[in-house]
Amino acid sequence: MALLRKINQVLLFLLIVTLCGILYKKVHKGTVLKNEAEDDSEMPEELEGEIPVVICAAAGRMGAAMAAINSIYSNTDANILFYVVGLRNTLSRIRMLNFVRFYLPLLIHQHEKVIYLDDDVIVQGDIQELYDTTLALGHAAAFSDDCDLPSSLDTNRLVGLQNTYMGYLDYRKKTIKDLGISPSTCSFNPGVIVANMTEWKHQRITKQLEKWMQKNVEENLYSSSLGGGVATSPMLIVFHGKYSTINPLWHIRHLGWNPDTRYSEHFLQEAKLLHWNGRHKPWDFPSVHNDLWESWFVPDPAGIFQLSHHSS
Repeated sequence: MALLRKINQVLLFLLIVTLCGILYKKVHKGTVLKNEAEDDSEMPEELEGEIPVVICAAAGRMGAAMAAINSIYSNTDANILFYVVGLRNTLSRIRMLNFVRFYLPLLIHQHEKVIYLDDDVIVQGDIQELYDTTLALGHAAAFSDDCDLPSSLDTNRLVGLQNTYMGYLDYRKKTIKDLGISPSTCSFNPGVIVANMTEWKHQRITKQLEKWMQKNVEENLYSSSLGGGVATSPMLIVFHGKYSTINPLWHIRHLGWNPDTRYSEHFLQEAKLLHWNGRHKPWDFPSVHNDLWESWFVPDPAGIFQLSHHSS
């Protein structure tokens, strides 16, 4: 309980005291300037047309978040509202930012839908397409299924990759067995989320996620050594059978899993969103397809975030 309380306190500090992060950017694009009266009359429509995008930036990784933002901004004519959430200082051994996605309603108050992105992504398509993802009636979120890996990927090199519930939940525990979820059920990746805030709040998703975090503290139902860590596991439980799917091209992932694993160049050009989930990030060495990421990189004028020397 103490751990869960600490997590909640830190997240509230991040989301409220730091005004939801380090960066707040509102982008409005248009070819015709309107007079003040016209602007006032169209404010409600403009609000509806905004796309809120939440990005988490771990300590020392603001450069990664800026690359993601740059790629989104450069590939759309939509009005984007960015929320970048980060920690002022590194908390050793506790990666609190993993849990920010649990608390999206604390960030988003005026929008029905929101996009959540990890910071190790770049967007090559129009983010409007992702935002327009259809969520089925009663679904609070949409994710990418882990069983939809493209055939162009050399899966033989993805040793240890988890794509079923077995990789995230400890099926030796009675609490997990009692869920009645087959261990061979395809998991999903919560690094890209399209969420419906009304349904999220109506179904008390945050409370459910907190419940399963607390159960893990008490019973050790899943571990950070399993699959994608403790943040993914409660989401798999809470959203089991109750989520919509994202177009696979809008979440091409595992680019950071193995530096020897590559997609075909043609396939990468077709991809809408690339995700370097895994240990091998595109700003470090070794990594793959880092040239695609570096094309959106904005050098840090303070010199804090720097690229490692590597070849593509």
